[in-house]
Amino acid sequence: MNELDALVDSARAAFAQATTPADLENAKAQYMGKAGRITELMKGMAALPVDEKKTRGAAINLAKQAIESALTDRRQALADAELQIQLKAEALDVTLPGRQRGQGGLHPVSLTLERIEAIFGSMGFEVAEGPEIESDWFNFTALNTPEDHPARSMHDTFYVEGGSEKAPNLLRTHTSPMQIRHAVQHVKRHRAALDAGQPMPEIRVIAPGRTYRVDSDATHSPMFHQCEGLWVGENVSFKDLKFVFTDFCRTFFESNDLVLRFRPSFFPFTEPSAEIDIQFQSGPLAGRWLEVAGSGQVHPNVVRNMGLDPEKYIGFAFGMGPDRLTMLRYGVNDLRLFFDGDVRFLAQFR
Repeated sequence: MNELDALVDSARAAFAQATTPADLENAKAQYMGKAGRITELMKGMAALPVDEKKTRGAAINLAKQAIESALTDRRQALADAELQIQLKAEALDVTLPGRQRGQGGLHPVSLTLERIEAIFGSMGFEVAEGPEIESDWFNFTALNTPEDHPARSMHDTFYVEGGSEKAPNLLRTHTSPMQIRHAVQHVKRHRAALDAGQPMPEIRVIAPGRTYRVDSDATHSPMFHQCEGLWVGENVSFKDLKFVFTDFCRTFFESNDLVLRFRPSFFPFTEPSAEIDIQFQSGPLAGRWLEVAGSGQVHPNVVRNMGLDPEKYIGFAFGMGPDRLTMLRYGVNDLRLFFDGDVRFLAQFR
């Protein structure tokens, strides 16, 4: 074995002993660096006769190429070893089930609102929409609740900027203003027919939406939902109210096994007025009377504020809390659960 073959074997052995890229670069410097063995051999050629330089130079180049090849092989071997360590550390078990994105669903109160709209829609009721920031006139005065009326004390609410001192803007305390707005627009559309003595199509509408009052406990929230209903025509009676709401309750709770009662009450926008209670005949709530709505025949002053003659047109109105209906339907005993945003609770209603 000549000198160059021994040098190549020595380089291969040194590279093989390197266990990290840094060790390998240090070993490379011993053979290929500025002061390395190959560099020294190339410098020594200057003292050789011309006829020997060609032969010696070719032999040194072959040795250099062999060392570079050994260096490349060892670099690749170290990179492969590092990759295997990384793959082992980041191993993925492809036999495990995939991670699925959770399926969302409607909020239970939204489900109730959809159900209410569908039931009344099947009875021919339209759905009215209106602003949540309401004027004092639509929220109170048009509903027979003037500024000095004591019923306003039951509607403590949030006033907002805008309007005037005598007619401030506020967050609506019920959805009845939407009934008035809808009725006024309905009368305007049919004013020509009314002036000509022709009958006006009946007003039949529900008004679901968010409302606001200064109230908060286990069964009350500062923001809650209401659904008001209105039916006005020439021959609409309290009997129609009882039939419509009884049919609604039995359809909503999917049970004919419940009883309704109408208790005399007071609301400024209806006369006579009644609270509506229901009683289940079976199940966990059997035997208890539960208040679910307020109702009554529309007060003549409210009919007049709609632009109609109260001597000719009559109707009924009701208002119920979808939040309370949701609690009864699903057996929830704390209203605040609907607004906490706890996914574990809401997932039950998907």
